Formats: sequence, C-alpha cells, structure tokens
Amino acid sequence: MGSVRPWAYNLDVTDRSLTHLDPLGGARMVDVSPREPTHRRALARCRVLMLPETTAKVANNAITKGDVLAAARIAGIQAAKRTADLVPMCHPVLVGSVAINFSIGDDFVEVEANVETVDRTGVEMEAMTACTIAALTVYDMCKSADRTMTISDVALWEKSGGRSGHWQRARSDGHVG
Repeated sequence: MGSVRPWAYNLDVTDRSLTHLDPLGGARMVDVSPREPTHRRALARCRVLMLPETTAKVANNAITKGDVLAAARIAGIQAAKRTADLVPMCHPVLVGSVAINFSIGDDFVEVEANVETVDRTGVEMEAMTACTIAALTVYDMCKSADRTMTISDVALWEKSGGRSGHWQRARSDGHVG
C-alpha cells in the first residue's frame, strides 16, 4: 500500500479548509513563516475542585508534600515552554513571559495562566497547557489529603495579537472577562 493512509479514504483532501492536512491527507504544520512577528498574549483559567478542608490546607501551606502553589507555579511555567513538545501541530514559540496566579475559594483553587510572546503565531495552547499542568500539580501535591478532587473548566479566556486580533470570553452572566 505504500504511503496510502487507510483512514484517509473517506477524506475529501481537496478541501482547503483543512489546514493541517497535506494533499494526500497526511498531517502537516501550517506554514507561519510568511507572517510578521507581533505581540501576542493569551489568558487561560481552570479550577481544581476540592474539599473545603483541603482548600484550607493549601491556603495555610499545610499540605505535607510542601508549598502547593509554588510547585504548581513552577510546573505551569515549565509547561508553557514545552507545549510544542506535547501538542503535535503546535509551533514552538519564543515564550516571552509566563505568569501563573491562583485564587482560593471555599472549595476550589482557580489557576490562571497568562503567556506573552512576540512571534508569528499565538500562545493560546501555551496558556492552556500551563494552566492544566499547574492544576495537575495542585492535584498531585494534594492527592494524599483529598482523592475527591476534580480539575474542571479549562478554557481560554482572552487572546490578543495576530490576524484575528483581540478576543475575550463572555462570563456566564453575560459580561466579558
């Protein structure tokens, strides 16, 4: 069969809207080299839902493994820088800055990742990867205290730069941001 891909038989490879497929239906990266580098920013958020006792331990730095938020912040920063190694069609970008912040509620830790660059493509995937890995680190650090934790609501909240410009998610109450 050579280079024929069985999964590509039913695929209309003449459809030019499929940007990550070559004419034979194989995976490819989009060519961003003709684009001019611009300032780009992305903000992602998620939540780690947990028992109120666990949230109190995180807030009081009383988790036996150590400083949960410090470990999660470092993990998120590292993740943003390694996103292209994890997501197959994601371009490597020169990450200019990563900020990981946390908000502690009664029964959750909210993770916020803000990533910036000056490059030819955006950093949405870097922000969501940073956010998710920081949340996984919170989970890992707290799992001996609380097996009920859930990571939820991973989402891009805002992005700016590039051809599509500025975008911001509307909150559930209809307001932006």
